[in-house]
Amino acid sequence: MATLTLIVDDQLNRKLQRLAKETKHPKSYFIKKALELYLQEYEDYQIALAWCPDKDDEILTMAQMRKALGV
Repeated sequence: MATLTLIVDDQLNRKLQRLAKETKHPKSYFIKKALELYLQEYEDYQIALAWCPDKDDEILTMAQMRKALGV
């Protein structure tokens, strides 16, 4: 297991302290959970980009897709 040092602004630190106090979890618990979530989302994003055959393809909204399909 590794130790990291993190510098955050005062407002973010106060929010984190409040959450830790309310839930009785250490601040490191929430930092770790947030980092895990971010890294998973980023990994999913990278996978989605790799599956996209042409980065310049037009992306349709749901309404545009329904209209194009006539539903």
